[in-house]
Order: sequence, then C-alpha cells, then structure tokens
Amino acid sequence: MSFTVHGLAVSQGIAIGHAHLVSHALLEVAHFTISPKHVEAEVARLLEATATVKTELASLKASASTGAAPSEVDAFIGMHIMILQDPMLVDAAANLIRTRRSNAEWAMVQQMEQLVEQFEAIEDAYLRERKADVVQVVERVVKVLLGHPGHLPPKRKDGLGTIVVAHDLSPTDTIGFKDHAVAGFITDAGGPTGHTAIVARSLSIPAVVALRHIRHVVKDDELIIIDGTRGVVIVDPDERVLEEYRLRKAEVELERSKLKRLKSMRAATLDGEEVQILANIELPPDATQAKNVEADGVGLFRTEFLFMSRDTWPDEDEQFEAYKTVVKTMAGRPVTVRTLDVGADKELEGATRPEDNPALGLRAIRYCLAEPKMFLTQLRALLRASHFGKLKILIPMLASSNEIDQTLILLEKAKTQLRERKIKFDEAVPVGGMIEVPAAALCLGAFTKRLQFLSIGTNDLIQYTLAIDRGNEAVAHLYNPLHPAVLRLIHQTIQAGVKAGIPVSVCGEMAGDPDCARLLIGMGLRQFSMHPAQILEVKQAILRADAADLTAKVQRLLKLDDPDRVREAVEKL
Repeated sequence: MSFTVHGLAVSQGIAIGHAHLVSHALLEVAHFTISPKHVEAEVARLLEATATVKTELASLKASASTGAAPSEVDAFIGMHIMILQDPMLVDAAANLIRTRRSNAEWAMVQQMEQLVEQFEAIEDAYLRERKADVVQVVERVVKVLLGHPGHLPPKRKDGLGTIVVAHDLSPTDTIGFKDHAVAGFITDAGGPTGHTAIVARSLSIPAVVALRHIRHVVKDDELIIIDGTRGVVIVDPDERVLEEYRLRKAEVELERSKLKRLKSMRAATLDGEEVQILANIELPPDATQAKNVEADGVGLFRTEFLFMSRDTWPDEDEQFEAYKTVVKTMAGRPVTVRTLDVGADKELEGATRPEDNPALGLRAIRYCLAEPKMFLTQLRALLRASHFGKLKILIPMLASSNEIDQTLILLEKAKTQLRERKIKFDEAVPVGGMIEVPAAALCLGAFTKRLQFLSIGTNDLIQYTLAIDRGNEAVAHLYNPLHPAVLRLIHQTIQAGVKAGIPVSVCGEMAGDPDCARLLIGMGLRQFSMHPAQILEVKQAILRADAADLTAKVQRLLKLDDPDRVREAVEKL
C-alpha cells in the first residue's frame, strides 16, 4: 500500500530505489549474567571488538585522507576514534562487566546511555547533537560483538539504486555509498547540523531524516522515492507518481549539468551589479572544492574542526600549516578565517566549566578572551599565514566594543611577539566581526569604526532574535529566517556597512538559499558565503536578478510586520 511521510530535508535531490533496512543493533541487546570464571574472557571480547572497530576506523580515515571521501569525514572519523579511546566509555564498560558480571553488549549500552544523558544537558545545538557520535560508535562495537557488522547489497539489475533505511547513520557508514549504488537514505533520527547530514550534502546524496519510526513501517526491497528538497518520502508509489518523479529527477539532473557551465562566469545581476560568491569551509582540503567551483575566495573558514577531533589543542605550528595550506590553495583569492568558535562545555587540558546555559554563556570570543594563552597561539598562527596570501581574521559572536578592543590588544601583542622572533606577517591584516546577536546589529557604529569588514551569521542571529533553539523539536518549527525582525536586523547591518564603506557578507544558511538570494540582493548585499556545493545554484539566481527592481520591492517588503505576508512577498520576488 502506498503512503507518504514527511521529515527533515537535509540534502537536496530526488532518489528512486529499493529499501535496504539497516539493523539497529542497540535495540537487539539483551542482558544476561556471566559466570565469575568467564568475566575476564568477556572483558577480552569487548576489548577485541573495540580493537576491530579502531582498525576499521583507521582504515577509513586513511581512505578519507587520500581524497576518497569528503574532507569533513576525516574529522568525523577522528572524533569517533577519540570517543572510542575515552576511558569514560570502554574502560567504564569493562568495569561494569567485572563488577556486575554483565555481558559486553549490555555494558557498552549502559555506559553509552550515561554519556548521552550528559550530552542532553548541553544547550548548544551543535554540541548536543554530538551525542549521536557516541551512539554511532557504540552501535559499531555492538554490531561486531553480535557478529553482524552489516553490508550493503550489490548493484541491482533493474538499474535502480539502494535507499538505505536506518535508525541513524554515522558519517563512516556513508563513505561507501557512492561505490554501492546508494541513491539516498532516510533515518528515524538526525538533524540539519548532524555529521551525517553534512556528509550527505558533500556527497550530493538526497536524504531525509527525523522520520521517527520509518524503520518499522518500511519493508526490505520496497520501492521508495525520496524528495530531498521538500522532505517527502513516498513508499510503494503507484505508476503515475513514479513517472512524475522520474521526470522531475531527470529535470534536476539536467539542471545540475547546466549549472556547471556557470563556473567560469562572473556573478553579476542583469543590471550589472557585481556580486562576490565565497565558500564556507571546515578543513584545509575543502579549499580545493572551493577552487574547483571557482569561488571568489573563502568567506568563512571554521577552525573548530582543527580543535575537535583530538585530545590536545593544536599548537602554533600545526595551526599555521593548516591556515597556510588554505591561503596557498586559494592562490591570491581572499581567505577569511574565523577564530575559534567553541562553547564552554569543551575541555581544555582536562578543565571544564559547567554552565546551565552554554549558548548564552562563555562561548566564541568570550571563551577566547578568557583563555588568552590559547587565543594568542591562534592569532600568531593566523598572522604567520597572512604572509602567504590574502588572509582576513573574523571574530565570532561579538556583542560589545569592549570585546573588539580586547581582541585588538591581544592581536597587537601577537604581532609584537612575532616581530621579536623576526617572523614576517601582514602588518595590515584585516580584522572583521560576526554579527550574530541582536546587540551587535543594534550598535553597529562601534563596530564599523573599529573593524574592516562585517559578516552576518544568520543561523545564530535568527536563533537569538527569536529566542528559539533549532535543536529543540518542540520549538524548531518557529525558527523563521523571514521573520520581519530578523530581516530588519540584516538590512540595517548591510546598510551600515554601505554607509561606512566597509564590506558586509552573509555566511549563514540564508546565503546558500537561492530563494533568499534575491531578497539579500534587494537589501544591498554584494557578498555571499556558502558551502561550495551551493555556489552554482546561487550564482544562477544572481545572474537572473535585477538589483534595482529588487531594491524597490524589498523596501516595501521590509515594512511588513506579518511573517506570513513577508513569506508571500519573498516568494513573489
């Protein structure tokens, strides 16, 4: 019987294929008691399974490092290896086996649940979703313990791909998708900032997540359609629906093929307004992807991934090499590097700062200013890399002029330290600030006097303006990029930059949305930064836009107070 379910679209495109159900090993774990004489053998079984998974992950990491997988995967696998090495997981599970004489599978799941509870208490949406990484690592170990690691089916004779149906998938699971004719995947769990969603977008595999109980309602080998743009999954479609989606899939693929012809074209509106399209990257190898789509530069290099998948912070030389690699890869095109944007719930040399609400606590620039030694290390590495190309330093989550002044004082100290070491750097390296909180957007004069550029982080700006946590399912539907208050803050930030004569970019999700491109052009934005995979589609929207016409329409749109009327007006653009 045909039916349709709706979930969260995390990777665009249309996929048609047969369902392949991936077992959820954690649901199959039983609890039984081990006899005293077999306890150490059970501990050995756990350690052997852990070693097997470590070997698998190391092999996958080597594959990712050679370019066989998206560069994000390399960091994600590193994080999974680090979780596996954490004594709070395997050592604690081994202790459970010894003290409670439990089987290894059950001990691992019990310890996992304790760690997940700790992650649930974290306010920051991105960091809270890292609990999924703990679950995925444990699932991998449990599958080895149960003796069924699972394999994807071979390519089908009918030419259709495989639709993977799972409770959740780890980034490491997705690496082999391209080699196994996997057309797309759907999961019970997941979110837009999850690792799996990020990898799916990098691989251009259509995906819909957060479908809750999809594994229980789909049968193996059933025909499935995934609409990764609308978040729709159709199970056992009739011939009419199937034909309609075959046509739509062909149209999407043809459109993607045509987009490749836009690579070498300069982005400009119909009336001649030049627009810069930059790339957001997470790791040095991503710069190659940005260069391949001929991005005008890197508008946001998130440095968090250099810090996350490891036990210790990267030293100055390691950071310098990473930043220099990106700058040299971009060969003269500007590279904007955001300083460490991390919450207070991350460990620093074994120390933690528990907070009731880290999203409103010691994070981003606040955290860096509270740790000047670490911050100075990063600033020196950035300055050293500035000698090799056009590097710009971006400060996240600024809320006051005092934070800017403290940052500039530390930057000057870093310059002095390098001068004493006779190391060359760009003395006039540009420094910019992210507009992510309403306080910054409402006090722009202090920012434009002290900084050389601004970058609007729409994800956090929307979240803080509307007091909505995107990771909270109870209120996620209220997250609205087109809320009148949000649009006015974005507009006045862009106009403040125009008035002060300093560039302003948008580097949040809105920048990579073709529907929002015309709106932002009408607001006066001339610099967009997005994931490299989104660049050509946004460029096409810009090439079809008339800036003068859009400016007049957007001025009227900004006077509207009703979010529904705003949405209707944006659709008419």
